[in-house]
Amino acid sequence: MTSPPLHRFCVPRIYKLFLLLALGAVLAAGCRKAERPLRASQIHAITREFVVAAGSAGPAHSDARSDQRASDHDPETTDSVDITVHGDAADTSARAATTRVLQSLGGVATRHGLTQDAPSESREGILLRYRRAGFPTHTIHIHSAPEMTRQDLPEANSRARLAIILDDLGNDQAAAEAIFALPYPLTISVLPNHAHSVEIAEEAHRRGYQVMLHLPMESVGQGKPESQELRPGMSSKDVRTLVNGFLRAVPDVTGVNNHQGSQSTTDLALMDELMPVLRDRRLFYIDSRTTAATVAYDAARRAGVLSGYRNVPFLDDVIDVAAVRKQLRLALREAGQKSEAIAIGHPHPATLKALSEILPEAQAQGVRLVPASELVH
Repeated sequence: MTSPPLHRFCVPRIYKLFLLLALGAVLAAGCRKAERPLRASQIHAITREFVVAAGSAGPAHSDARSDQRASDHDPETTDSVDITVHGDAADTSARAATTRVLQSLGGVATRHGLTQDAPSESREGILLRYRRAGFPTHTIHIHSAPEMTRQDLPEANSRARLAIILDDLGNDQAAAEAIFALPYPLTISVLPNHAHSVEIAEEAHRRGYQVMLHLPMESVGQGKPESQELRPGMSSKDVRTLVNGFLRAVPDVTGVNNHQGSQSTTDLALMDELMPVLRDRRLFYIDSRTTAATVAYDAARRAGVLSGYRNVPFLDDVIDVAAVRKQLRLALREAGQKSEAIAIGHPHPATLKALSEILPEAQAQGVRLVPASELVH
């Protein structure tokens, strides 16, 4: 008896493909079981980045709020973020703002390896759902609302703005991470040539924070001096060389404020040498006002440098949570009265705790938190 041809016992090619796909699905299911979902704390940290990214990308009066519901006990629950873009949804500028928000959210998602389900659109807005390894992590709702007018706002000071600069960054990465965990558009100022200056500045950029150079200047008996700093008597060439070196040490800054400097900022000749360097680099300058005798702000204005100055007391001259709370409330009140205020603090644990407790009050008081660049003129 003749044996049938061998090819009769071969599985047709299409069935081979189905078998391979089925095997792949089994393997993928096994990998999904093996890969754990993100912890709730990790999801919450990403949520804060989404909020900061949306707030930085949107136009004035847009806001983002989060509800951190994700739980380690239920991997199917998600954090939710509600983003309001004020303006007519059919308006070109509102559509452009929504596009910027979507791009910023996408950057956060990509950075953390999140995948996005197909977005759903309706009259209520855009609904986005994100996952990590198949597990849901975030639900984000983007919708538009009519642009607020002065009559819509609860009080006349609702257009008030407050910028908070946290400086002296550069040595402590944990302090920087604690700042990044706060869902507010804070501005950080980084000292050059410290152990983690570059890493902190680069990570801040990735997370959508505004970064400034905390420019070392000579002081009168105030703290430990930096190894290099601006001092009275320096030549124009020396000033330019030193400042450009500092700017290379803190990449991609948008502005500058002085570190210490109670001696340097009172020297008109030195300030007149500094400001053209900043102007040429298109950087703004904020006078920390470490002395009442400073001439730095006036020199910046004469040189055509966009500039501002600290116009409320330092937040943490007394490093105590209750004391910082008091100063923060004062800063909010001053912002409401003056329409805009610039405050400066430092990444002390007491300061960061007070910020987390008091800043949620800003919106209720009609004060909008903004990056420092919004308050220079």
